[in-house]
Amino acid sequence: MKLETRNLRFVAWETTRRCNLSCLHCRAGAVDKPYDGELSTSEALTMIDQIREVGQPTLILTGGEPLLREDIFDLAAYGIEKGLKVVMSPNGLLLTREVAKKLVEIGIPRISISLDGPDAESHDRLRGVPGAFEGVLAGIRAAKSEGLAFQINTTVTRQNCDRIENVMNLAVELGAAACHAFFLVPTGRGEGLKGEELTGQEYEDILIRFYEEGKRVPIPTRAICAPHYFRIIRQRGGKIQGGHSGRQEPAFLEKPGSSQGTHPGGLSTLYRGCLAATSFCFISHRGIVSPCGYLEIECGDIREKTFKEIWEGSTIFNELRNLAGYKGKCGRCKYLAVCGGCRARAYTETGDYLEEEPNCIYEELTINN
Repeated sequence: MKLETRNLRFVAWETTRRCNLSCLHCRAGAVDKPYDGELSTSEALTMIDQIREVGQPTLILTGGEPLLREDIFDLAAYGIEKGLKVVMSPNGLLLTREVAKKLVEIGIPRISISLDGPDAESHDRLRGVPGAFEGVLAGIRAAKSEGLAFQINTTVTRQNCDRIENVMNLAVELGAAACHAFFLVPTGRGEGLKGEELTGQEYEDILIRFYEEGKRVPIPTRAICAPHYFRIIRQRGGKIQGGHSGRQEPAFLEKPGSSQGTHPGGLSTLYRGCLAATSFCFISHRGIVSPCGYLEIECGDIREKTFKEIWEGSTIFNELRNLAGYKGKCGRCKYLAVCGGCRARAYTETGDYLEEEPNCIYEELTINN
């Protein structure tokens, strides 16, 4: 079975690798200095044109810290003018009322801001800069004052997993539009957190907690880099965004070869767990295209090929779209098309992005039950 490849929904572009924080879990190991080889303004505009030729995905302006790029407002405005939905993920420390007002004027509908704990002690420890928590809160106040919608992202590690409900409550209290939990993939500086990853059973337990809490809080919630969350939703008969949203979960694709529950495009292109190479890709500060920011293997260089050539023709992308090539438990799992397993964790652990998700215990649960 090959997943639909034409529905490009998200492109994350690392506008710059430079960052004014020093997060312990940073996939890029970013520091506050200029980086050589970053895309110029003209190269970035050409890249946006090429993305638009493939479709109308959401363009996520990320980093590093995107607000450290001097032409970021012009690039964001150009993407919107071309028909893309452009969002941004600043860390909040540079988000003043003037910046928020400019983002609203350009047409940015939402930003994401990270909070890795409900207080300064827990957040600042992971972010590596004293005062980061208060800086984020000041940025959120600036966004709210100018009517700029924001969502809260939180990275889940062993250090803060017992406070996930507190972060969700804080997101609601602050007026966030959504709360997304990102589960640690130990790459880049995050390799220093090896041993801080959750065990398979802990992942299962926390994802179930997050799902149940998501039904309680009055804002949409989603687990990221935890594709088996979508198996858990299916098993528990739930809705994608929690009981408050009223939006029913779309039909799920079953394992390859099964016709039960199939739906054109289905969850594989709408709410599939791992979207890497199927409806999502990542472009680095130097124009290197990868399946995702955590699976940062080169699939093409936009300075050498067009985005369309890479998106449609990359050997790695097409291997990831072919479910028949998946190995181990993932290859045998009836939820493969729903979940997909984290390809970055598989690659980090085994060197093979088609291997089984190392942090999923679904088969063990099946056997024990």
